[in-house]
Amino acid sequence: MKKAKPKDSLKAFERERRQADKRKYVLRLYVTGMTEKSTQAIENIRQICEAYLKGRYDLEVIDVYQQPVLARGDQIIAAPTLIKKLPLPLRRCIGNLSDREKVLLGLDLKGIE
Repeated sequence: MKKAKPKDSLKAFERERRQADKRKYVLRLYVTGMTEKSTQAIENIRQICEAYLKGRYDLEVIDVYQQPVLARGDQIIAAPTLIKKLPLPLRRCIGNLSDREKVLLGLDLKGIE
């Protein structure tokens, strides 16, 4: 097996990073009405998306009381819950999303800052 040269690895990494910068993110945030945690989660994810994904994301906010079928379909057991549908792999973050580092890690954006 041929060993990759450091320059080849760097080029592959840079190519992957450019592709990652173009990916569209599809996110669903499940909330429970307009509770304090829900409003915090909405504000936190909007700030993160505008800072790191400007123009490359679709964010759907779903109230589990208004659309329980969607919540069941995505197996939501706690709210607020953020689901990253795309790009794969699917990921979930639970809570008000105030820990930016954990959210960035969950969205696979850690290191893109």
